[in-house]
Amino acid sequence: MRAPGLTLLISAIAALALAGCGNGGNADMSADEHAERMAVEHADDAPDANPMSSPEGELASQGETVVYATVDDTAVEGFLARPADWKPGGPALIVIHEWWGLNDNIRTMARRLADEGYLSLAVDLYGGQRADTPERARELMQAVNEDAALDNLGQAYTYLTEEEGAGNVGSIGWCFGGGWSLQTALLLPDQLDAAVIYYGRLVTDTDRLATLQMPILGHFGEADQGIPVDQVRLFEQALEKVGADATIDIYPGAGHAFANPSGHNYQADAAEMSWQRTVAFLNETLKQ
Repeated sequence: MRAPGLTLLISAIAALALAGCGNGGNADMSADEHAERMAVEHADDAPDANPMSSPEGELASQGETVVYATVDDTAVEGFLARPADWKPGGPALIVIHEWWGLNDNIRTMARRLADEGYLSLAVDLYGGQRADTPERARELMQAVNEDAALDNLGQAYTYLTEEEGAGNVGSIGWCFGGGWSLQTALLLPDQLDAAVIYYGRLVTDTDRLATLQMPILGHFGEADQGIPVDQVRLFEQALEKVGADATIDIYPGAGHAFANPSGHNYQADAAEMSWQRTVAFLNETLKQ
């Protein structure tokens, strides 16, 4: 199910991601540094369900488990939320989980996005595993193979476009998934139609960012020490340098994972504002 022509590109992107090479690459965090920073930001956190993360009475869309990829000869299951009136040619999203994994919160987010009119495929980069503690989340995040993850995401795009017949396709992710939303954009620079990044690991290499053809929306917390503001500004400057169509919003006083209602870092005002901006952005870029 791999998208045609992606194999060599996946390997090249993975090599760049691991090496951090290229113009500006030395400004980017290593995978180990990023994992350490995430462990600090989530030290007292847990993916606890609450009414804000599970608004069952408010959601019209339902979802189902689907096999959307085969990676290393293993079938990969995701969660597909379908709007009631969605038809082939309609807009779709690749939804990428936080470092906790594909849990009920992410399924709810996929359903919320489906309620906004988007066929939403919540992918699984952890092979069916989920974390309940920061220690386990760090283990799972660090065990992710770059090549396999890119293959997974490329096949998610193919599933939406070829199996479901989607028209415009975007990506959205939070935390761990925010970084992989950016990697999805770099993997599919002239195929993906929009990318939303919530406080994910960034790339400031202008050679890589220059390939991006889609509009980008980024949400970051002013008080986030995991993805610090100075790194966000470098990312913003690099995007400006290459002429990318990008909007970067920084939320005063907000920390890491401010938009996760099932986490202990949730900040309602910043979460609601970022959600409204995300919906407006997706409507403008994908509903054409």
